[in-house]
Amino acid sequence: MGLEQPDLVAKARAWLAEDPDPDTRAELAALLDAAEGGGGEALAELAGRFSGTLQFGTAGLRGELGAGPLRMNRAVVIRAAAGLVAYLRERGHGGGLVVIGYDARYKSADFARDTAAVVTGAGLRAALLPRPLPTPVLAFAIRHLGAVAGVEVTASHNPPRDNGYKVYLGDGSQIVPPADADIAAAIAAVGGLDGVPRPDGGWETLGEEVVEAYLDRAGAALTRHSPRAVRAVYTPLHGVGRDTLTAAFARAGFPAPVVVAQQAEPDPDFPTVAFPNPEEPGAMDLAFAAARAAGDGGVDLVIANDPDADRCAVAVPAPGTAEGWRMLRGDEVGALLATHLVHKHARGTFATSIVSSSLLSRIARAAGVPYAETLTGFKWLGRIEGLAFAYEEALGYCVDPGGVRDKDGVTAALLIAELTAELKEQGRTLTDLLDDLALEHGLHATDQLSVRVADLSLIAAAMKRLRDRPPARLADLAVESAEDLSAGRADLPSTDGLRYRLAGSADGGVAAARVIVRPSGTEPKLKCYLEVVVDVPSAYELAEARTTAQKALAALRSDLAAAAGI
Repeated sequence: MGLEQPDLVAKARAWLAEDPDPDTRAELAALLDAAEGGGGEALAELAGRFSGTLQFGTAGLRGELGAGPLRMNRAVVIRAAAGLVAYLRERGHGGGLVVIGYDARYKSADFARDTAAVVTGAGLRAALLPRPLPTPVLAFAIRHLGAVAGVEVTASHNPPRDNGYKVYLGDGSQIVPPADADIAAAIAAVGGLDGVPRPDGGWETLGEEVVEAYLDRAGAALTRHSPRAVRAVYTPLHGVGRDTLTAAFARAGFPAPVVVAQQAEPDPDFPTVAFPNPEEPGAMDLAFAAARAAGDGGVDLVIANDPDADRCAVAVPAPGTAEGWRMLRGDEVGALLATHLVHKHARGTFATSIVSSSLLSRIARAAGVPYAETLTGFKWLGRIEGLAFAYEEALGYCVDPGGVRDKDGVTAALLIAELTAELKEQGRTLTDLLDDLALEHGLHATDQLSVRVADLSLIAAAMKRLRDRPPARLADLAVESAEDLSAGRADLPSTDGLRYRLAGSADGGVAAARVIVRPSGTEPKLKCYLEVVVDVPSAYELAEARTTAQKALAALRSDLAAAAGI
């Protein structure tokens, strides 16, 4: 268990003595009683909570709710807030403003108020958003209000038992090294909670004017007087996106989307889904059912946000299939949005992450606009100078960097709705435009092999196996290069990942392929990102190209799983 029983109990007793939350105090007291009574399961549970501390990194904090230093709770959050304000004061921001937002998960409002109290007690100014709101509203508010930092209390699309603490600095971008390590060091230096001033008031609770300002900005990427006749079904997946997205649609002049009633209200239990992530199997079933039941006129697209509404999922009609709808991959939506912005003469750098499709580079080259590639995450993408558009395959899109320098599921939904309406006026669809892109640039088919584990050592073992014995062939394609991303490059910081570039097939069916393997930064998962490129000489050969690509992706998944031992 890592700790002897007397040490374990002593640590838990010390934690209990200063825990400010009656809920976690009661939970920990019951565990201690059971452990001291000889309960083996209780002892193991205590060890799981007190054998270390929840680590602060570039994603901030994220973990399961509960008592102890390895869980998300008010004591952990108070220390995190105290470390953040110490970091800010050391850098001359002692009188600066910190904006704090939160979602509707369990304890989110409590964590936000605790943060406001710590910020105020340290002599900085704190401003709470008026209610549970999408993360993009917080990212917008930081720059809009001239804040020196921002905090969003959210676990995004994690399971209901989790919560998190995401930190932004004054540029409106998430933190990157070395800020994460410096803040972590400041958190570690925080002593007892009695030494952290936490007044009962003194901070500002913002009014609806900050939401109004966000909504005023949200339509910035849209073209005035462009078509708006699009019928959409929308689900916030029990999160906080509904009111903001529907208001944004109304302000932009789109018809009100049909909101999935069973998932419309914020609910921290997320009762209708196994995981509150639109990418997870079954998460979109109710939205598809609502689209099928929409009646006369049909529905043009289905849109979903994740619970904090910084991601946007899109589905399109798929006649002849069992559900009648097909989820677009993040890479497909990224390519569609990029193409739309190119046609709107957007200028600046188009960017994506190394795990996303290479199609964006071809779109940018053909349009004559700059292209950039970063490590995974908008903490990197948001820092690109002269950014015009950024996306990553995990359903994150930044379509208006001047307003929100982070992924924004609300403005992305507006832009995809505008594109759908423009195509509809021409008698065309998003699927037609994807076909055009395949004909012009080659079919870029992507997929992901994602393995969730209970034991994190399994991920480390898989990475070691691939490093020690790199595959020579995958899907009967020769591995031309195997790059260990932990070594770093001039244009990319080091990261725990592997990238394989594969040669085309001997018969010419596959033109090229690429595989990237990395541990997830926010979940206990090993993630493998696959891409196959197939040239498409004519529209008549599109169906055959898709079959070729899907077979190659299936073979890649199988061979990679075997090579990694997963």
